[in-house]
Amino acid sequence: MRLIARVPALAPFGVRSFRFQWPADLATSWAFEMETLILGWYILVETGSVVILAAFGSLQFLGTLVAPLFGVAGDRIGYRNLLCLMRATYATLAAMLMVLFLTGTASPAAVFAVAVAAGTVRPSDLVMRNVLIGDTMPPALLMRAMGVSRTTMDSARVAGALAGAGLVASLGMGPAYVAVCGFYILSLLLTLGVAGGGALAPGTVRVRASPLRDLREGLVYIWSTPPLRATMYLAFLVNLTVFPLTGALLAHVAKDVYHLDQRGLGWLVASFAAGALTGSIALSVLGAAIRPARIMLVYGVLWYAATIAFAHAAGPAVGCAILLVAGLVQSLCMVPMAVALLRTVPPALRGCIMGVRMLAVYGYPVGLLAAGPLIERFGFAATATAYCTVGLGFLLVIAVRWREHLWRADAAANTF
Repeated sequence: MRLIARVPALAPFGVRSFRFQWPADLATSWAFEMETLILGWYILVETGSVVILAAFGSLQFLGTLVAPLFGVAGDRIGYRNLLCLMRATYATLAAMLMVLFLTGTASPAAVFAVAVAAGTVRPSDLVMRNVLIGDTMPPALLMRAMGVSRTTMDSARVAGALAGAGLVASLGMGPAYVAVCGFYILSLLLTLGVAGGGALAPGTVRVRASPLRDLREGLVYIWSTPPLRATMYLAFLVNLTVFPLTGALLAHVAKDVYHLDQRGLGWLVASFAAGALTGSIALSVLGAAIRPARIMLVYGVLWYAATIAFAHAAGPAVGCAILLVAGLVQSLCMVPMAVALLRTVPPALRGCIMGVRMLAVYGYPVGLLAAGPLIERFGFAATATAYCTVGLGFLLVIAVRWREHLWRADAAANTF
């Protein structure tokens, strides 16, 4: 506790719930990244098609369509309770794949089937993480807590990607999935120690309407609140136009552009994640000095610029260096975006509205599916440049249209 008092970036660990949530989220993120890399490479090798790879990657975000209902469920039964159920589901599905790989009966069709089930649940994991932080963290520590929380995802993309690639290359798919199952089980056990949040307190007299009525209230609130609406548009935009290029499509860049093996893919993923981790740590140190909405706009522009540079990188070494920068500016855009939302959302609607926020992630599979045929016809560099140019143009439109709510220092999204 003395160390926590001396280091401002560690202040969120002074909250007991966060001391359980952070390692639980870390274990989940490690499992996610290992699983995504392992299965993405398996699909690409077995099918040899970037279009099928893109389709598989899009399945990971199938649940964005039902994420608002997960948020409403969390408001009703408690966010911790719902998160435990979700993480038990991950472990069960991973165990099924583990058995298939260990027995040599796995096939692309089976992997796709499990991916559909997992993709229905996984996108809402981030919703529950952020809502729990918003529920348990004092406002003055919110930016620091979100920055520290984001390190679970970023560090997982570094270590989880390298570990997943190394385990598959050294031991095979089955043993690699034993490790994935272990991380999911550990995350479930740690989540049991997190504060609940969301459920109605004993003696509460408010009568809940139907879940769809709760969802409607959240949608109406978003539409009538300019900074929320603008941030939702921006979230959809970056998921549609830039995230796919440094997400699932990195397997294509590694194999078909740079002619690398799965270890090379691991290094590409780890480079992007190392930059993102650096950005998350910086945000946890700077804390309340950050103006979230303003920062997300500035670094959103730089994110597009860095991704265009990556698309035209001459080789894997240069590509890794540019991905490091792209990951940094991505983190400095996305973490403040989440904080800007939490600062303008009423507690009673927090789960629902953060669930609606996940609908923006549906831009990712849409962009990914469209990118597959375009890359096969025009190449990765041309497709990425077009995506980023369109995205950058719309970002500037959002910045100008809602400048009073996103750029002013005294705007609600920039204060606490």
